[in-house]
Amino acid sequence: MREVFQQELREVQERLVEIATLVEVSIENATSAFNESNVSLAETVIANDDKIDALTVSLDELAINILARQQPVARDLRIVVSALRISSSLERMGDMSEHIAQLARYRFPEKVVPKTLRSTFAEMGRLDVEVARKLTELLRTEDVAIAEQIRNDDDRIDELHLSVFDKVLGETWKGGAEDTVDATLASRYHERFADHAVSIAKKVQYLATGDWQVSSTPAS
Repeated sequence: MREVFQQELREVQERLVEIATLVEVSIENATSAFNESNVSLAETVIANDDKIDALTVSLDELAINILARQQPVARDLRIVVSALRISSSLERMGDMSEHIAQLARYRFPEKVVPKTLRSTFAEMGRLDVEVARKLTELLRTEDVAIAEQIRNDDDRIDELHLSVFDKVLGETWKGGAEDTVDATLASRYHERFADHAVSIAKKVQYLATGDWQVSSTPAS
């Protein structure tokens, strides 16, 4: 009976990694669609979000079933409960990717943001993809050093997010109302994607070490 239970716990981890891998592909395609004005790629991201949602529901059902049948305690209980919370964050990351892709689709054949912001969004997209890759590896290995790397990447994304607001609110901004709204929304989606990754990283570190802090230094 214990062996079956442990196999179910391993299946929970494997399903989290599977969902994270799909999210990784989703944000990579979404940011490419956004930066390159690739409507075909954008449509692919939007269509594939249903698969992420379905896998999340399936994982939640498995976790709830384990809670009902096995009544886990201590670390085993934390694993199952954390999986429920992590799957929710992964689903939201998939939604952020979809929102980015939707902006690309709505503005096709034009690019979503003016030329003055394109390098900023290219860097934000690159960092989001890097965060997603690291998150998949973190869920696979529980290597807490990766959690710190995700936090550092998120700090940089936050800086870029603030720079977008500084730009659109500045006196030299020449974009229209549509440009302002698009840039603001797109920046928020990129920033929230990374925030959810940090939230997951904290939960994984807690499972591995019992410590809620991703970093030993206090957050600003």
